[in-house]
Amino acid sequence: MNDQSTLGSWFTLFRFGNSLTGLIGVFFGSLLALGDLPQGNFASITILHGLSVWAFMCSWNALNDILDVEIDRENKPNRPLPSGAISISHAKIVTSSLMLISFLSLILAGYISTNFENGLEDWAPSILIWLLAIFLLVNYESSSNFSLKLKDRGLPGNIAISLSVGMVILFGAAGVFDFTNARVISLFAIGFTYNLAREIIKDIEDIDGDLGRNTLAMRVGVEKARMVAWVILLFTMVSLLAPFAFDIFPKEHLILIIPGVMALLLVKRKLAYSEDRNAQLLIKKSLQLSLLGLIISALI
Repeated sequence: MNDQSTLGSWFTLFRFGNSLTGLIGVFFGSLLALGDLPQGNFASITILHGLSVWAFMCSWNALNDILDVEIDRENKPNRPLPSGAISISHAKIVTSSLMLISFLSLILAGYISTNFENGLEDWAPSILIWLLAIFLLVNYESSSNFSLKLKDRGLPGNIAISLSVGMVILFGAAGVFDFTNARVISLFAIGFTYNLAREIIKDIEDIDGDLGRNTLAMRVGVEKARMVAWVILLFTMVSLLAPFAFDIFPKEHLILIIPGVMALLLVKRKLAYSEDRNAQLLIKKSLQLSLLGLIISALI
């Protein structure tokens, strides 16, 4: 196997694009909290937080494939591990190394925070957010007797994944000492509801290959699961519009999120025609468009 195909396999294992989105989310959280681009020590902390999240997400994604390798042999045989493009032993070593990088980046960010008066104390919520992410990871992926086994519990597992996505924004803002900022909390709610609906629809899409799991679609049926996803998307619509209604973002900037809102409205038609893959991809596109609008609003 040539180096190029090997690199591509690692990118696939890490879900590199999604992990990169996590890094961008950290910068966005920092930007929203500060109202400007981070500079000086804040820039250094933000970069380290971004690296920590990127390494964490790569590690989580790889671990997910390691634990699901037998399921993927049947459902997704072309994935890097079941296809043999990457050995499981090698994947375990790299996964552990990435988690170590995530931890060391966090420690270094904490050290830099001591350059501010009361900086370490103000930065400390970052540790709690990182530890909560670890808690969710362990209780989602692990099948031990001491685990909540969230991955096999349907909706609670979807909530755990969605919380971890939303926490990226909080983590970025915590790095600059303001994770309770109203704009940051608003974006956390937006990211959480978007992702929760998408996770439910992805479970519908994968229902035939999710052996051993007990997803929402398996519990209540595909049609009811689609209905739940759409109701959550209605809450997403509210979470998108509310910050403008309450002047958290300027009302005149509402036009910036119109493309995202329009894409979101189109999801209902996809669900009505059982086009689950198109629906979850459209949700992802809507999220990207909405985030772009909010980023522009925060910078102007």
